[in-house]
Amino acid sequence: MSKSVLKVNDITMQFGGVVAVDNLSLEVNQNEIVSLIGPNGAGKTTAFNVITGVYAPTNGAVYFKDKMVTSNYPKGSVKKLYAGANTEKYTTAMKKTPDQITKLGIARTFQNIRLFKELTAFENVLIGKHMRAKANFLSAAFHLNHKEERAMREETIQLLDILGLCDVKDAVAHSLPYGQQRHLEIARALATNPELLLLDEPAAGMNPQETDELTAFIYDIRSKFNLTVFMIEHHMDLVMDISNCIYVLDFGKLIACVTPEEIQNNQRVIDAYLGVQEDDEE
Repeated sequence: MSKSVLKVNDITMQFGGVVAVDNLSLEVNQNEIVSLIGPNGAGKTTAFNVITGVYAPTNGAVYFKDKMVTSNYPKGSVKKLYAGANTEKYTTAMKKTPDQITKLGIARTFQNIRLFKELTAFENVLIGKHMRAKANFLSAAFHLNHKEERAMREETIQLLDILGLCDVKDAVAHSLPYGQQRHLEIARALATNPELLLLDEPAAGMNPQETDELTAFIYDIRSKFNLTVFMIEHHMDLVMDISNCIYVLDFGKLIACVTPEEIQNNQRVIDAYLGVQEDDEE
């Protein structure tokens, strides 16, 4: 039986009168590659932001390895405006911060690359390693953490080597080709030792060759690092090639949970995401 890594239960994210995510429930199991697709503005990145602690949801709960990391319910003035479902189902309000969620084992990348552009590739990945550092301010100030720092530097080199980035370790991040910048951002996420990796449009801006290379790269890191991958993506070739399961959002609502084989015959998905075929006028 598959072991659940991530559960999203009845998540609604409302901004004023706008419902960006509407009663979303989904599950990602261990070692799967799961995709979340939908038109622009469907609420995909908002869902990622709730999962990773950037937003507190208006209602619903998120579980990582069956432990609650986020829960909320509409209250006060929000309750009067609330337009979602399950108003009385949740009674607990708690939210871990993004760094706390990262320490639990959830890492992410972003739709727009967020590297430290003036730092080297090595320094970018080393920053990710520092998420797990045990040193405090005083021990770092008096250089009492030199053994830990040396170990993190060695581990950073090893990670860059595994991912084929060792030859650019001293290159400034913004000088790297676009595809390598994407790989470097994933490397920095992997430096936090995640069990669940969230990728927000990793193939955005890539040409077909770079997309094919990224597909192989995701497969490779899933195997080498024993990862579960949850991915937002618009490149349907990548989604179809790599996904065990595909969730489809439209206007914040989940409209389908399908396999790559099933999606091609799902008319609701075709209409919402792939486009409606118009009859040619005579």
